[in-house]
Amino acid sequence: MKVSVITVVFNAVDTVEDTIKSVIDQDHEDIEHIIIDGGSTDGTVDVVDRYRDKLAVIVSEPDNGIYDAMNKGIDFATGTVVGILNSDDWYENNSVISRVVAAFENDIDLDAVYGDIVFVTKDKPHVPVRYWESQPYREGLFEKGWMPAHPSFFVKRDCYSRFGKFDLDLKIQSDFDLTMRFMLVKKIKTQYLPGVMVIMRMGGVTNNRISNVIKGNLEAYSACKKNGLSVTPLFMLRKVLSRLPQFFHKSRYRN
Repeated sequence: MKVSVITVVFNAVDTVEDTIKSVIDQDHEDIEHIIIDGGSTDGTVDVVDRYRDKLAVIVSEPDNGIYDAMNKGIDFATGTVVGILNSDDWYENNSVISRVVAAFENDIDLDAVYGDIVFVTKDKPHVPVRYWESQPYREGLFEKGWMPAHPSFFVKRDCYSRFGKFDLDLKIQSDFDLTMRFMLVKKIKTQYLPGVMVIMRMGGVTNNRISNVIKGNLEAYSACKKNGLSVTPLFMLRKVLSRLPQFFHKSRYRN
């Protein structure tokens, strides 16, 4: 089974190599790694070029934001399953994708799988700060602000064809909208695979400043309304509070 991994990058010269290497090191053989660069000017493209023979697609051009770049990557993807690994992140071990493939091969009706992620700082990449431990999906979770950790979300490519890609009107929470649309509205079949799949450096678009946290929660509330959920503005507080246990669960992670 071919798996497409999409990496969106912009001016990440210090981290993109770790991302690329973590894909190269996977023990599953049939992987196409797609790099969508937003026109970096800091040497990122030079780093990517060093691995050209290991990469299926390299695009470097201006885009309309991270979700536009992800949509570009999806258009290039030819794998049965698509995953997205950002340029600050890396796979926790070399069997992440083979474990994902095994789940799909064991259940031909499965549409998506997801697992856990760990957040670290740029200065201390081996010290966990947050542990996003997920759970099997059940109705009512999205209304509480829950979503699967997007870097661990592997979904069959035909779901994008049938149910749409990322909504570009949402600049911060389009991944929340997409997973809600797939899982709650379209009711795709999913499976939670316990265990850490991805290590994620903190400081991304969603959580790099208070204004983005506020904007992100407003977008998430809007996404709920768009997808027909009966939520009140208290949803935004519940979404923020739902993240707090992640800081206390970090001791559960052993690398």
